Amino acid sequence: MTGGTPAGPYAGAPVDPAAWTCPAPLRDQPVVVMGHGGGGVLSAELMEQVFTPAYGNPVLAGLADSAVLELGGARLAFSTDSHVVRPLFFPGGSLGDLAVNGTVNDLAMSGARPAWLSAAFVLEEGVRLSVVERIARDMGAAAEAAGVTIVTGDTKVVEAGHGDGVYVTTAGIGLVPAGVDIRPQRARPGDAVIVSGPIGLHGVAVMSVREGLEFGVEIASDTAPLAGLVAAMLDVTPDVHVLRDPTRGGLAASLNEIARASGTGVRLRERAVPVPDAVANACGFLGLDPLFVANEGRLVAFVPGAAAEEVLAAMRAHPQGAGAALIGECVAEHPGMVVVSTGLGGTRVVDLPLGEQLPRIC
Repeated sequence: MTGGTPAGPYAGAPVDPAAWTCPAPLRDQPVVVMGHGGGGVLSAELMEQVFTPAYGNPVLAGLADSAVLELGGARLAFSTDSHVVRPLFFPGGSLGDLAVNGTVNDLAMSGARPAWLSAAFVLEEGVRLSVVERIARDMGAAAEAAGVTIVTGDTKVVEAGHGDGVYVTTAGIGLVPAGVDIRPQRARPGDAVIVSGPIGLHGVAVMSVREGLEFGVEIASDTAPLAGLVAAMLDVTPDVHVLRDPTRGGLAASLNEIARASGTGVRLRERAVPVPDAVANACGFLGLDPLFVANEGRLVAFVPGAAAEEVLAAMRAHPQGAGAALIGECVAEHPGMVVVSTGLGGTRVVDLPLGEQLPRIC
């Protein structure tokens, strides 16, 4: 890096390398930092200190992936999600796929059958219309694959330099079947913890193209709709206790959120967690932990121990659950904590991440 003077609001100010500091996200940070969007401790504090007090209501307090609401005698799941991935296109998917699958999967995590979506675009002046068209086509194809319909939407344009090409926000509604009650508070000791397939693919795929990295083999995102897989699980037993799609913050963040919401502990077996060799190698190169890397086509389930093998078999019979694995159990010990039994016979605590290892990945 060479010397000089900064541009923008600090133009003309002298550069003093000795005064440079690492902008680590402090927990008493007075401004928004990237970690506030990472699904970790800072995200949780943003909810607890800003949004929950402002909107406070029992439904929001559940902090689930989607809200389950009673309306006209029906139980509806309702969810919304904004998508700001960079780059817009990556191996295995695009912003368009994520915008549909992200909301479809949030609805599915409450056991709902997703039905309708809305789509709101924020476009930056100067973005090529061919890019917008490609994203819209990807969204249409993803909606068809997920069995949902995009029925309404909105478009806004911001001045050049005030956006990042394209942002998309989707909201969705689905119907929750009778007798299904899936929420993080229902985890209980004795539950089996199952993940639907190999983890870490999405985050590493996005990072590889963003930074121009090559790992000897192309790593493709796992982005996919999961409602069909959830339906197959519920056909085995409607008493699935908890479902989460481990996106921001990865598997570690989802398990910590479930442990804290339910007041139980989670014990994982490190060697049972399916991490593809390509992801393990990439994470080793980048200094990342696969447990904290985002996924977009995976779920983690807490099911009664007695039903675990039957549920696991049903998952493996579904295309989106072919790589499902039993990775641990819910325990009464160490309530609110996640621990991992390592391959060397030791135990380590897996805490909620502070911020985000890989920003802008969904």
